Amino acid sequence: PPPSASTQSFTSQTLRLVVHTSIGGNRVRVRFSNEMGSTPLRIGAASIGVRSSSSAILQATLRTLSFGGQSAITIPAGAPALSDPVELAVPAQADLAISLYLPGTVQATTIHDMALTSSYLSPAGDYTSSVSMPVSRSITSWPFLTEVDVDGTASTLVAIGDSLTDGARSTGNVNRRWPDYLVRRLQASLGAGGRIGVVNRGISANLLLNDYATALIAGRDVLERFDRDVLATAGVRYLAVLIGINDISYSSGSNPIPAADMIAGYRQVIARAHAHGITVIGATLPPMEGFVYYTAAREAVRRAANSWIRFSGEFDAVADIEAALRDPNDPARILPLYDSGDHLHPNDAGYQAMANAFPLAPFVAATTPPLDFLNRY
Repeated sequence: PPPSASTQSFTSQTLRLVVHTSIGGNRVRVRFSNEMGSTPLRIGAASIGVRSSSSAILQATLRTLSFGGQSAITIPAGAPALSDPVELAVPAQADLAISLYLPGTVQATTIHDMALTSSYLSPAGDYTSSVSMPVSRSITSWPFLTEVDVDGTASTLVAIGDSLTDGARSTGNVNRRWPDYLVRRLQASLGAGGRIGVVNRGISANLLLNDYATALIAGRDVLERFDRDVLATAGVRYLAVLIGINDISYSSGSNPIPAADMIAGYRQVIARAHAHGITVIGATLPPMEGFVYYTAAREAVRRAANSWIRFSGEFDAVADIEAALRDPNDPARILPLYDSGDHLHPNDAGYQAMANAFPLAPFVAATTPPLDFLNRY
């Protein structure tokens, strides 16, 4: 999000951030970010390891991270930084713990707010070289961490979207967002020869066309963040697009955004992805009758957008999320079995149904440049 959205600060403490892998490898590097910062970010030390439980790391897996051979780095405002690659056997579908020591007082201006995963903050001190760490409190966000890459020949699917992709209202700490379920489905279906990493680029409250000015933690809109969050992802070959429900919901209830504006935005996403050889899978918008932002006028836009997604032929493939979630007896509403309670966001079973709606035909084993991105932003 923009700097003014910062809600957390740290003073000479160690962050131990927990992320879940999709595929594995034998070398790893980490990308940190100060891209939304207005002042330089100093990382005094950093490390990575396979988590054993809570904030603890398996002793044999703890590795120090360096930056151009140095143990510390100052990241300029507006910039990211990559660590040097380090040898580490990274398991598939496992938890990694990335630790970074932040000397001085630091504001978390670059942060993924809704991680749905517990990470840990130490008392004052550098605990990056410790397998166990005293914990002053836990957090459910990812400050400054945007990527974990492993080596290997693999393709990457980037899932870009809003809270429906970020996993809102799913169970925390058990990885039940639809991209998590899709990882398991792909690995079960394609086997070892079909290595596809799934990267979750969902941001709760995000929009396709515009920033949400009164909820800056929702980040930049998809058209603005596309190059950073899609094209810069290592090994990207596939893109899943599930975005637009907030463009509809946050527009006027009686005179909402025209479907033509949304279609123009989708066409830009498709064109920019195709220019880089990326296969694009469009996902229909889920039912929303009963949701707090539902109006008949907004519903008409949702249906028009879905009709275009399904039938225009401009996406390379379609995941019919609406069909997967709707109540057959009341198609404008989500099936009660899948409803988390707000009549838009699914529960865990609904997120699994979303993952099952993705066609497997577009996914084929392929060799792409090494260092496949694992983590979600």
